[in-house]
Amino acid sequence: MNTLITNGRFVDPASGTDKKADIAIADGKIAGIGRIPAGFKAERTIDAAGCIVAPGLVDLAARLREPGYEHEGMLESEMAAAIAGGVTSLVCPPDTDPVLDEPGLVEMLKFRAEKLQCARLFPLGALTRNLAGGVLTEMAELTEAGCIGFSQADVPLADTQVLQRALSYASTFGYTVWLRPQDRDLGKGVAASGPLATRLGLAGVPVSAETIAIFTIVELMKATGARVHLCRISSARGVALVREAKAQGLPLTCDVSINSLHLVDTDIGYFDSRARLNPPLRQQGDREALSAALADGTIDALVSDHTPVEADAKTLPFAESEAGATGLELLLPLALQWGERSGAGVARAIEVITSAPARLLAAEDAGTGIGRLVEGGVADLCIADPGLEWQVLPDALKSQGKHTPFAGYPMQGRARHTLVAGRVVHG
Repeated sequence: MNTLITNGRFVDPASGTDKKADIAIADGKIAGIGRIPAGFKAERTIDAAGCIVAPGLVDLAARLREPGYEHEGMLESEMAAAIAGGVTSLVCPPDTDPVLDEPGLVEMLKFRAEKLQCARLFPLGALTRNLAGGVLTEMAELTEAGCIGFSQADVPLADTQVLQRALSYASTFGYTVWLRPQDRDLGKGVAASGPLATRLGLAGVPVSAETIAIFTIVELMKATGARVHLCRISSARGVALVREAKAQGLPLTCDVSINSLHLVDTDIGYFDSRARLNPPLRQQGDREALSAALADGTIDALVSDHTPVEADAKTLPFAESEAGATGLELLLPLALQWGERSGAGVARAIEVITSAPARLLAAEDAGTGIGRLVEGGVADLCIADPGLEWQVLPDALKSQGKHTPFAGYPMQGRARHTLVAGRVVHG
């Protein structure tokens, strides 16, 4: 269907464009920006007055719960949540059941996602078999099956020699290794170390659990030449190590979750399991450092860290409850809120959820145009109303997971329409 989007504020961070412009879409691609191609006839017109027309959001951390955890989320429900939030491309970690360590499993998951014709799925393959930390997976075969990188998800790789071999192998073939920096032994707590955890009697996770892991990864990067993406950095000292590594020219990138960017440990309140997250919420100084680092580019991308959790696993005592929260439908408003409150601005807020994460996927290099809006590029768009006020009501969320620490919070900004390859999949 040929679609014409009119009267919208066209914001494309990849090209630095921010202007009012109409957009013509034909054959799944952008046929014209600010002009109507000769012979173009619109079969559908979308009036985007008062709205921002941006690239479809790219989320680097979204658990879809298939295969193996369908009681917490199904591909249909979580993809519906994605497009409702304006997300058109997402990365899923390999900690499914069974683990994504075989090509057949990856191919099946991609086939299921493509059949739904919603958001684009970019799976990460397991770095070690069954995420057990012993034997490396067949990375070449998993890449051929569609994996865009390799990860241990939230399972720390305790054997440094195995990590060195993994990074060396990945470096040889140009693969990216995605690691959440956390020392296995120091990271066994359930809340950030500090006065609050002590007062509540909760086992703490010190900042050193993150910094020791980052230091180890950086040293092994220097030795192997590997490219690494750090997932969900959470501390000011961790940010400092990343900034130093980038200054040395190492191919290191990182992201931060909406939870760590907006919340602190005191949001746990009186043992609120909705704030039981991984990594744990840290102190105000850490949040401020994360915000500044996202603004100046030290942190490359903002992620939802979408992890739907069933009710039974969240109604347990805080320390026994399952870590995780739904987030796909909150990524856009929380990014816009951060951009306004931090002074980073709308363009940077959109950049960290579109073109910046797309670059990490090498999507632009593949010629798809994901994460940017350009004539001839794929028509993945989010039409967002930045002034739309709404409240986070868990039962109204599309995700099967209804638990979020932002429940009841007022939000401003929401996706009115989401287009994938020119098709209106939401709105």
